[in-house]
Amino acid sequence: MRSFFSYGFILQLIAIVHFMRRRPDNYWIWIIFLGGPVGALAYLLVEMLPDLGLLQHSMTGFSRRKRINALQAMVLENPSAGNYEELGDLLLEEKRYAQARTCFDHALSSRTDSVDPFYRRGLAAFHLGDYADALKDLEHVVKSDPKYDYSRAKLFYARSLAMTGRIDEATVAFERLIDSTTTTEALCAAAEFFAGHQRTAEARQLVERVLARKATMPAYQKRRERLWLRQAAALARRLRGTDPSTAAA
Repeated sequence: MRSFFSYGFILQLIAIVHFMRRRPDNYWIWIIFLGGPVGALAYLLVEMLPDLGLLQHSMTGFSRRKRINALQAMVLENPSAGNYEELGDLLLEEKRYAQARTCFDHALSSRTDSVDPFYRRGLAAFHLGDYADALKDLEHVVKSDPKYDYSRAKLFYARSLAMTGRIDEATVAFERLIDSTTTTEALCAAAEFFAGHQRTAEARQLVERVLARKATMPAYQKRRERLWLRQAAALARRLRGTDPSTAAA
C-alpha cells in the first residue's frame, strides 16, 4: 500500500496528460487532483483503459501503410480502376488527400459506373479546400443516391454549397439533411451553418438535441463522437453569449 501511494504522483501525471489529450468530462480533473492516487487510478480505469482499444487502430494503420506501399507498386504493373480505388481509399484514411484524389482521377478515367470513387474524390477535394470541384462530385453522388454513406454525401454536399457561397441552396440542403439523418456530425454541421446565417433559434434547438443525447450515450459512443460533442458544447456557449435574454440577465 505504501508503494502504491509513493507512485501516486506518477499516476496523477499520467491521468492529467491523458485528460489534456482526450478532454473527457471536466469533473474528472477534480477527481484526479482531489482524489490523489485513488482518484487518478479511478480515472485511468474508467477513461483511459477503454481507450486502449484505440491501439487497434494504430496497428491497423501500420498494416494500411504496408498495403499502400504494395498497391503503389502494383498500379505500375496493373493500373486497373479497382487497384486505384483501393489505393485511393487507403490514402484517404491516411489523410493524404492530394494523392488520394489523383488515384480516384485515374480510377474514374476508365470506370464511371460506381458513385463511390466520385464520393471519395469529392471528400478529398473538400479536405484540400477545393470546394468547387468537391461540389461537382458530391452533387453527382447525391443525385444518384441521396442517402449514400448514411447521408454523409448529403452532408458534405451541403457544406460544399455553403463554402462556395451558394447560401440559399445550402440552406435547403441542410434542411433536407436534418430531415433525413440525426447523426451528431450532421446536426452539429447544420447548427454551425444556421448560427452563421441568422437562424439562431434553429441552431440552438439542434445543439440542445445533441447535448441532450449526450446524457444517454454509452461511454464508447461518447469517445467516438467526442469531437462533435465538443463542437456542440462550444457552439452552445457562443449562442448563449448572443442570446439577448441571457445578456440582459
